[in-house]
Amino acid sequence: MHGAGTAWKIWVFCSTLIGSALLIGCENPVSSESEENRVALLLEHTIDEQSWNRKGYQGLLQIQSDLKMEVSYHENISNVSKLKEEVKQLQEEGVDLVFGHGKKFGDRFMKIKESYPDIRFVSINGDTGAQNITSVQLKGYAMGYFAGRLAGEMTDTGTIAVIAARSWQPEVNGFQEGAKSSDSSVEVISTTTGSWNDKEKALQKLQKVTAEHADIVYPAGNGFHVDVINKAKEQGQKAIGYIGDQSDLGEAAVLTSTIQHVENVYRMVAEKHQQGELKNGVETYGFEEGAVSLGPFSPEVPEALRQQLNKEMDHYKKTGELPGAGG
Repeated sequence: MHGAGTAWKIWVFCSTLIGSALLIGCENPVSSESEENRVALLLEHTIDEQSWNRKGYQGLLQIQSDLKMEVSYHENISNVSKLKEEVKQLQEEGVDLVFGHGKKFGDRFMKIKESYPDIRFVSINGDTGAQNITSVQLKGYAMGYFAGRLAGEMTDTGTIAVIAARSWQPEVNGFQEGAKSSDSSVEVISTTTGSWNDKEKALQKLQKVTAEHADIVYPAGNGFHVDVINKAKEQGQKAIGYIGDQSDLGEAAVLTSTIQHVENVYRMVAEKHQQGELKNGVETYGFEEGAVSLGPFSPEVPEALRQQLNKEMDHYKKTGELPGAGG
């Protein structure tokens, strides 16, 4: 894998092995189809991290294949000092669109933006904006809300739980309120690990909520969700998948998944930039844009409930009104 500070590499996706996260380094001529031809993806850690970083990587591939832009990714950009070093090199190489794959990049971009007025910085899940900075937010509240409605309907014990990485995650609040909108008597236990990747702590949290009779759990952390789902399945509990479709972990156990189509958002943002339509400040993408969705329903979910939720989600896409939330 190729880390921060390396020279620019023009990558061509030369096979269908996306799942293996392999790129073959082939020289690729600059496309004449676009004025903005070079895009860089900055990662706080490594490309090997599953789910979240893989989504950013797949977005980069979509930009390359659909928009004919030249792309590269750069790992371990974990502080402002490394960011300055990397962006200086990218500027010299003619990069004019830089994605920071995570909330922390927003504040870091703000500290260097004046030195690079010709680069458009995009922070995924950030909340900052300036003349050359766009923060892109996925509207996670609604997907969490509908997952909560499903869990509220499917619980046998009347108690469900969400194990989140951070308390600010909108899908977490959505899950809690969605469950209550389905059945106000449902108890929703909400707890956080304080980390996206602390598997041990997440499993400890699972045991705690299990002792409190939670029979459905929503692990909202991309570094520990698979471990929690697998353990919950062993214990006879149901789960809601996170980030991607987790039905492959067990269709009977995974009632549905809250899917963030980050790769589609990358392509949409790059296309706006290509067309000169990308605005400063915060841009949001949700159900309406195909940025988030619920995954396939488990066979355990009754057909009537599936139809109800699909109807509610279609209504939300058209009107922005959440069922049972007063609009």
